[in-house]
Amino acid sequence: MNNIAEQLSLAYQNLNEKCQAQAVSKPVQLIAVSKTKPLQAVIAAYQAGQRQFGENYPQELADKAAQLAAYADISWHFIGPLQSNKTKLVAEHADWVHSIDRLKIAQRLNEQRPAAKGKLKVLLQINISAEQSKAGIAASDMLSLAASISTLPQLELKGLMAIPAPGHSESAFAAMQQLSIQLQQHYPQASELSMGMSDDWPLALIYGATMIRLGTAIFGARS
Repeated sequence: MNNIAEQLSLAYQNLNEKCQAQAVSKPVQLIAVSKTKPLQAVIAAYQAGQRQFGENYPQELADKAAQLAAYADISWHFIGPLQSNKTKLVAEHADWVHSIDRLKIAQRLNEQRPAAKGKLKVLLQINISAEQSKAGIAASDMLSLAASISTLPQLELKGLMAIPAPGHSESAFAAMQQLSIQLQQHYPQASELSMGMSDDWPLALIYGATMIRLGTAIFGARS
């Protein structure tokens, strides 16, 4: 697992260099996407200093969070599509949810969030490339969904997330930056912008990404 430590170190080195070169003023969080990876891979990354981990599947998130409960400073980010029959697992184990695209999902997370865990931080997923196969809301629905979520006491609206269509990253990131500015005019605390993955994250930084999601660059290709 030494390779994970090396890859993680290289990822942070690249991130810091890009942030300096582009004079990025906001702090940028690196989310290590550990979906489908074994527990030992998460532990190896943790031992190398990583604390933010991203998972796509509710049961896998719940299992890993339970098995690593002793690692109390891990922050779990749920980044995948979420069905209403799986919200309880996420409400009980995640610290962040990046993929809110329906009010029903938000309401269930709010109802099922244990009070002892504090507010669940959430991002609205925008289907920025208008792909029929992708989850997410239309940009035109952003403010109405944000208004509804802002009334839910166990959720805290923190910003936006997007997964652009292949080959359309730059135009999508530019559009997301404008949506983020618009959202913050109404909800100043909603300043997070989760976008950019292993192949396009340097471009995402140019357009204001505050969270990048790296899996392959740290853990290698999924088997």
